[in-house]
Amino acid sequence: MPDTSASTAENTVEPTRTIVIAHSPDSDDAFMHYAIGEGKVDPGPFQFDHFLSDIETLNRAAVEGTYEVSAISIHGYAHLRDRYALLNHGASMGEGYGPVVVAREPGDRSFIEGKTVAIPGEWTSAALALRLWCPGVRTTVVPFDEIIDVVKAGGADAGVVIHEGQLTYGDEGLHRVVDLGVWWAEEEDGLPLPLGGNAIRRDLGEETMQAVSRVLRESIAYALDHREEALDYAEGYGRGLDRGQTDKFVGMYVNQRTLDYGDDGREAVRRFLARGVAAGLVPEGPDPEFIA
Repeated sequence: MPDTSASTAENTVEPTRTIVIAHSPDSDDAFMHYAIGEGKVDPGPFQFDHFLSDIETLNRAAVEGTYEVSAISIHGYAHLRDRYALLNHGASMGEGYGPVVVAREPGDRSFIEGKTVAIPGEWTSAALALRLWCPGVRTTVVPFDEIIDVVKAGGADAGVVIHEGQLTYGDEGLHRVVDLGVWWAEEEDGLPLPLGGNAIRRDLGEETMQAVSRVLRESIAYALDHREEALDYAEGYGRGLDRGQTDKFVGMYVNQRTLDYGDDGREAVRRFLARGVAAGLVPEGPDPEFIA
C-alpha cells in the first residue's frame, strides 16, 4: 500500500476562520471596510462578516465579547479593557472638531447648566466629553439619529450630535453651543479628541490579533488610495448627505490618522480616559493597549 501521509499533509487546508466586524452604519465606517467587503484585499485565512449597529449598542455588546472586532467608543473602552485591545488603526479622532452641542437658541455653558441634554448613549465619547465640559449636566439617552428631531420638538433643551448631524444641524435650524472637539483642543494643547476606535478581542491570541489587524489596516489604506471608488460605496451609508458632504465627513474621520493613532493620538486617548477617571466618570484601569 503506498504511503499517502506526505501528500495528505500537503493537501491539508486550514479551515477558514470567521471574524465578525461590528461597526456603525455610517459612511466613514463603510469607507474603511469597503475593500474587505468588496474583496479588494487578501483576507488571508479569514472570512469577514459584517454586523452593523449604532455605537452604543456595540459598546454594550462588547461587554459580552459578542464580536471578534468591534467599533467602540473610547469612553466605552474604559469599561472593556480586560476583554478587548485597541487596534492601532481605525480610530475616529476629532482634529479640532468633534461632537457638537446644539440647541434651539444660541447659548453657552451657562445656558446648558441645569438643562437636559440628549446624548447618544451613556458610554459614548460624546457623553464623556459633555460631562467633562459641563460637570453635573443632566442627560437623557436618545438614539443618535433622533437627537436633532427631539431637540427641535422640545423633548430636550439641547443635544449632542455625532456622525452626519455634525454637518447638518444648521440646516435644521439649530444653533451650536459648543464644538467639544474645539474645547478639547484648547484644554489639551491641541491634542485631537479621541472618539471611537476599532477593538479586537484578546482571547483571539496575539498571532491572530496581529493577522486580523494587518487585513483591516490594508482595507483602510486601499480606501485612502482609491478614494473615489470607496466614496461611491460609502455614499450609500450617508443618511441624507450629498456627495460633497459625504466626502467632507469621510475626510474628517478617515485619514492618515486612521492608519495610525500616532504618539499624540495615543497620548490623547490616555489623557481622555485619565480625565474621566479623575472626574469619577470611568473606572480606573491599565494603560490602553494598541495592536499594530
